[in-house]
Amino acid sequence: MSGGIDPSGAYLKPSERVVFHRTDLDRILVVYGQLVSNGHARDYGISMLGDRAIFSIFRHAAENPTWRIEKIPALARKQGLWAVSGIGGKVLKRGPELEIVLKAFDAQRRKRAKRRG
Repeated sequence: MSGGIDPSGAYLKPSERVVFHRTDLDRILVVYGQLVSNGHARDYGISMLGDRAIFSIFRHAAENPTWRIEKIPALARKQGLWAVSGIGGKVLKRGPELEIVLKAFDAQRRKRAKRRG
């Protein structure tokens, strides 16, 4: 694996880059697939920056992300490695494990179901 450039322009060794592991992406893509099948998402994007990795979920391809799932190692001891943000960057859930923060999408589904029913 080759290194990369962080947003400040500094070169990063492969061991310094923040990336999603295959198991992380598998869990995230299951949630994304459920959102697509329910008509709440249509596109996604992955950004692997120097200090964080971001999985963005879009309702429409030409707009800002509706949700962002972020892996931020610098916050691992303080607020948790993982965070889910909603529209406007509002943090919906933070935690040390991916499974914990992905529960934010369960809460979102329950809210939508109550509105329909």
